[in-house]
Amino acid sequence: MRGCGSRLVWLLVLSLAWLGPALGAEDKDEEVIEEEDKEKKEDEVLSDEIKEEDNVLVLHEHNFARALSEHQLLLVEFYAPWCGHCQQLAPAFAQAAAELRNESSPARLAKVDATAQTALATEFGITSYPTLKLFRDGNRTHPLAYTGRAGGIVRWMQRRAGPSATLLQDADIIAAFINSQDLVVVGFFKDLKGEAAQAFFEVATEMVDMTFGVAEAAELFQMYGLSADTVCLFKKFDERQTNFPVDPSRGLDTAELTRLLRIHSLQLVMEFTNETSNEIFGAKIPHHMLLFLNKSSPDQLSLRDSFRAAAGGFRGEVLFVVVDVTGHGADVLPFFGMTAADAPTLRLVKMESNRKYRMEQDNFSDSAIRTFIQAVLDGKVKPHLLSAEPPEDWDTRPVKVLVGKTFEQVAFDETKNVFVKFYAPWCPHCQAMAAAWEELAERYKDREDIVIAEMDSTANELENITIHGYPTLHYFPAGPGRKMIEFKSNRDVETFSKFLENGGTLPEEPPVSEARGHPPAQGCPQLLLDGDREGVCVHPCLTAAFSR
Repeated sequence: MRGCGSRLVWLLVLSLAWLGPALGAEDKDEEVIEEEDKEKKEDEVLSDEIKEEDNVLVLHEHNFARALSEHQLLLVEFYAPWCGHCQQLAPAFAQAAAELRNESSPARLAKVDATAQTALATEFGITSYPTLKLFRDGNRTHPLAYTGRAGGIVRWMQRRAGPSATLLQDADIIAAFINSQDLVVVGFFKDLKGEAAQAFFEVATEMVDMTFGVAEAAELFQMYGLSADTVCLFKKFDERQTNFPVDPSRGLDTAELTRLLRIHSLQLVMEFTNETSNEIFGAKIPHHMLLFLNKSSPDQLSLRDSFRAAAGGFRGEVLFVVVDVTGHGADVLPFFGMTAADAPTLRLVKMESNRKYRMEQDNFSDSAIRTFIQAVLDGKVKPHLLSAEPPEDWDTRPVKVLVGKTFEQVAFDETKNVFVKFYAPWCPHCQAMAAAWEELAERYKDREDIVIAEMDSTANELENITIHGYPTLHYFPAGPGRKMIEFKSNRDVETFSKFLENGGTLPEEPPVSEARGHPPAQGCPQLLLDGDREGVCVHPCLTAAFSR
């Protein structure tokens, strides 16, 4: 038996010895195959071949230089696969790429996964997504940033691919050009290669929503009553021709010309509609004078004449807007604490602060309107502050409900530490944190020294506190000389509680953007967004009402 057992052991040893080289060879073969596959993949990555997805060039660090050399104009999107804004942009970007390719444009669109191609991301300073940069003539040292909307990409690229302004050579051509649209810009220059003309072409390249022409023939100067270099805005409304002469000593300032064209391209008196709202707020005029009226009433409709008569003297500083309380303007009324029955009435809004001003007694004469506006601009009129009526049970629930009339007596009580949420009923971020705020109030309802409160900032305004976004959280610590502290961190009960227990301070926390799923230094920029960056709804002035 022992001999048999010995033979079995030896057979086992011999078998292993015999099989060993074969097994080793098999392992080696697998390693060779894996190495070959790896080298093959590396060869593919190292290749400068340029592939496409939906007409968009797919670039990486090994084919980037080739793409620049082959395409005169290349707009590159640096994106992150996880970025929601990048995902929203993708269809529009692909559509723009297809349009440019179909028209045989020298401009092409490309994309780079900046999270994978870190060398390119570092080279071009990519810190947020999506970031779009234009590379011209193979130059990679000074790319131009694109900061417009997704829908404007094609025209923006077209302006850079071809002449930004149409050359108008004779009377018939220029007349047809001016009549072709409601608004066109024509630059009259005696030297199209001069500095002023070149500055004009720069403006035309950037202002893709306007149509530009250029003329140098002497008879065309005479035809439109000009003797020196001038930029003319031709309109089919208001004054038909507005001239902006080029200062012979200072030349043509591109920023100033852009500002003037923006201002004068608007009608002297705008009517607020769905179509004009973007123009109204895009003009960035610091004050808006609003006439609320019912267009179905002939008497109220006639008030537009004096309103228009007052507008001319404030162009560029105050934008005059007619709001039909029975039409598109009905959505604006709650923002002003008004109903349709309040029409006709006038309001002036300072866009930077959202402060609203009301004439003590509505007087619709042009002189009265001018006097009122000037008084507001001179700081002689106090703002008209909204306040709802306090609910009967405002202080019986854990979350105290504040209004404009009761705010100071609660928030400025020196015996209390008051934590206030300023919100808008329609704000999704406010709705998302509502449960946490209620839970926080429930946790501290028996603490005499702590008050958890909230105020609807769309219905209530404060003289010394301006709310720019929703939700905004302010803490008012107890004691004399109290200083308001804004809470900026994660909106959960534990973080709120930690903030309160530490007297309005927090230890170092990760950035809010990281808590919301974005890497810390890579939050999405304002480019192409309809959303937000840090979980705050920001709506300047009337856009708060328009966005609902």
